[in-house]
Amino acid sequence: MFLSVFELFKIGIGPSSSHTMGPMTAASRFLQDVKDGAWRRTADGTVTHIGVRLHGSLAHTGVGHGSDRAVILGLAGYTPVTVDPDAVEAVVAEVAATRRVRPPGHPAYGFDPAVDLVLDKTTPLPGHANGMSFRAYDQTGGLLLERIYYSIGGGFVVSDEELHLARSNRAPLAERRDVLFPFRTAADMLAMAAASGLSIAQMKRVNEEAWMSRADLDAGLDAIWQAMSHCIDRGLTQGGVMPGGLKVKRRARALHDRLVEDARQNRVNPLLANDWLSIYAMAVNEENAAGGRVVTAPTNGAAGVMPAVLRYWQHFHAEADQNSIREFLLTAAAIGGIIKANASISGAEVGCQGEVGSAAAMAAAGLAAVLGGSPEQVENAAEIALEHHLGMTCDPIGGLVQVPCIERNALGAVKAVTAASLALKGDGTHFVPLDVAVETMRQTGMDMSEKYKETSLGGLAVNFVEC
Repeated sequence: MFLSVFELFKIGIGPSSSHTMGPMTAASRFLQDVKDGAWRRTADGTVTHIGVRLHGSLAHTGVGHGSDRAVILGLAGYTPVTVDPDAVEAVVAEVAATRRVRPPGHPAYGFDPAVDLVLDKTTPLPGHANGMSFRAYDQTGGLLLERIYYSIGGGFVVSDEELHLARSNRAPLAERRDVLFPFRTAADMLAMAAASGLSIAQMKRVNEEAWMSRADLDAGLDAIWQAMSHCIDRGLTQGGVMPGGLKVKRRARALHDRLVEDARQNRVNPLLANDWLSIYAMAVNEENAAGGRVVTAPTNGAAGVMPAVLRYWQHFHAEADQNSIREFLLTAAAIGGIIKANASISGAEVGCQGEVGSAAAMAAAGLAAVLGGSPEQVENAAEIALEHHLGMTCDPIGGLVQVPCIERNALGAVKAVTAASLALKGDGTHFVPLDVAVETMRQTGMDMSEKYKETSLGGLAVNFVEC
């Protein structure tokens, strides 16, 4: 099993990898199918009109997560990587006004978001909670093409055919690729590390370099960290109220300024590291909530945990350098791949334990690695962090990635550092293996009521009004 570090860490925009980046990517895929033309039933068949339906969790929280806007952007020819967050409003307004999309390389297609983009809250699709159906019509209203896609978390998108093949074990979700260390479980990973004498990051590097040069790998890792770091920096400079109607104020900048002033005054702060971790994570997730540029780590909803722990590593450890950041990211990606392969990183599938829980496990593993931990200690750190997120629901108020998501990332970062510290105090032996925690997370997610899985139909999303 091989899942590249660049499949887990994707540079895109907020507020959601599954609900924003996924639908945008699905729309792009649909446009390519339309352009390929294999759908034509007659020689003169021509697509003139497009219709889209969002189902399940995408329908319930689509507006709050920007799913409707993401579809519009995708049909207009944008991808999560290429879209300028500052240009989103203008693009969406133009499509609404003209009732047409004009993707590059295509003719203009009729598409009125008020009519042709339907949030279907009553008809879930069978493959996944985040289902979408795209249709292309000719000028008489005849259906020329229909495609169903699922946004399965972390920005990953599969068609219904691809999902069926994956679940029947006839094909993996990612392209089948041969690597020297094809670990699918943590037990496999530890056995291969013991046999090879390599660290987890070194094994992950060998696997990546089977498909790209070392220079390209390092450049890609550096670009990921640069995007994460820039997101922190931008988040620490922004103020005001976040969009969406809850009128939640940004807090990271004010908290940052207070910490800086405390440092100038030499005020003693026993919780200094935790405060910085929290502020870094909140800065990222406030940017995400505002639709800014973020990195899936492994999702947008959990995007603040890993950058916060990495910036903590730079802030409080003099030995931090670019190579250690690469080691951190490679180690984290190895753990994230195991979780995704055996459970899920999708809040709509298993709740927030699959998002912030996975992010905390990945960050704990990365930090333990750069602090000199053995593969066993790294695995232990990941297990501790994941175990203490088990059962966490995804119940965003108003369908927005704001409350409790922003603070939840802060606490996830704190847990990650604590987990790494605890693991490094031991020798790597521990009671519950990471694989058991991952399987428990999967089972818990399957048992969890749908109203607690990114639908905003339960939990804080409905009870906060009573407070």
